[in-house]
Amino acid sequence: DRAFLERCFHKLLINFAWWVNKVDSAGNNVFEGGFLGLDNITVVDRSEKLPGGAVLEQSDGTGWMGFFCLYMMRIALELAKENATYEGLATKFFQHYIYIGAAMKKMGGREYQLWDDNDGFFYDILRYPNGEFHKFRVRSLVGLIPLFAVHLLYDDELKSTPQFLRDLEWFAGNRAGLVSNACYSATIGSAPVHILSIVDRQQLARILERLKSPDEFLSEYGIRSLSNYHRDNPFDFGHSRVRYEPAEEEIKLKGGNSNWRGPIWFPTSYLLIESLLKFQEAQGDDCGLNVLARDIAERLIHIFKRDSSGRRPVFGGAEKFQNDPHWRNCLLFYEHFHGDNGAGIGASHQTGWTALVANLIDEWRR
Repeated sequence: DRAFLERCFHKLLINFAWWVNKVDSAGNNVFEGGFLGLDNITVVDRSEKLPGGAVLEQSDGTGWMGFFCLYMMRIALELAKENATYEGLATKFFQHYIYIGAAMKKMGGREYQLWDDNDGFFYDILRYPNGEFHKFRVRSLVGLIPLFAVHLLYDDELKSTPQFLRDLEWFAGNRAGLVSNACYSATIGSAPVHILSIVDRQQLARILERLKSPDEFLSEYGIRSLSNYHRDNPFDFGHSRVRYEPAEEEIKLKGGNSNWRGPIWFPTSYLLIESLLKFQEAQGDDCGLNVLARDIAERLIHIFKRDSSGRRPVFGGAEKFQNDPHWRNCLLFYEHFHGDNGAGIGASHQTGWTALVANLIDEWRR
């Protein structure tokens, strides 16, 4: 439905302009303060203005905007197949993506960056007007979301948009130092391809060490939103603390209905699986990321399956749902899931994203 896609694109343009104009105060393509919906994932309230003119420069907000750019570019390329005017917009979003990728690594010439080479992870940074900064060393989805900003552009697929391909090649040739931060050319099989990724190979390898570790992000039921490391090693800042909490948070924030400090969420887990498959395509069969993607998908599906004793993790200790023949097959789509035992938590009708389990079954169990 091309008309529907075009209407969506125009509305998304407005949303994109809001982020660029309102949530990038320094104009350096590093985004701060915007509320992504990850309610309480960090140690400060990211919806509120911070005292003393401080701003929170976000790894997830900036990575998300890179992801946003790539999808806007892809939509524009699709629309350009029948309306060449959209090629210019595809170029605009490609270039904006490159600027964001460079900003995450260069930070406008500052003495710090969102990537921490010692820890091998992306962190948020609290920046003060006098140039001082404080790095929030909390290992959470904040440092995984930059993985979402990855895509492959095959030259053969761009033959229908020749102006965009010329613009891409000109930009890569004339802004090589900038482009190299988020895009490189390769050959897959015999096909020329441009690989767009904010996260480079070395960074990916470091992040994967934590992603694959049961002591950090990997639960039996998917990907935790906060590393298990913080169970015994909470992060403190002022009077606030972030600790791994696999179910409902101990301190009720944002109404107390959601928790990103440990539980498993389907939308971010699904996007992570999609990203791993793209990295697999870019790096080749020997990197094994398709195996990791399948493993995460299986863990998410396992939430709803009966175990050897006939119990479904999703129902936790609710005996009526576990054992009653009239209820035991009535599956619920909870908002999020216990990081240690897979039990459903929060709204029980969140089909807007937890129903993605149907996609996983279709994609991995055919």
